[in-house]
Amino acid sequence: QVHLVESGGGSVQAGGSLRLSCVASGDIPASTCMGWFRQTPGKEREGVAAIYTWEDTATYGDSVKGRFTISQDNAKNTVYLQMNSLQPEDTAMYYCAARPWNTCYDWERQPFPDWGQGIQVTVSS
Repeated sequence: QVHLVESGGGSVQAGGSLRLSCVASGDIPASTCMGWFRQTPGKEREGVAAIYTWEDTATYGDSVKGRFTISQDNAKNTVYLQMNSLQPEDTAMYYCAARPWNTCYDWERQPFPDWGQGIQVTVSS
């Protein structure tokens, strides 16, 4: 089992930036799809970004392309989400998730067995 802990959330004004971190511990395969998701009350969970750790390849949800960047630091077992040009519609609880897998293809529709506790991001106008 993989244990995930998010940090770095908070409140920021529109146009600002935040960087989320997700530290993973436990039985982590070298080939894993690590994802960031977000959810607001009354809305479906939305895939934000994912990274396939073996190849260091990233993919993004349409609403964050060009503004958010996902990256990893293997030495620290950490995945980051750099969020720039934040807008009020980015306000949500953000979750880190892990799926032992050999790709991140179709990641937004695949089940992820391991999740962090979530962290709040609030963007004010």
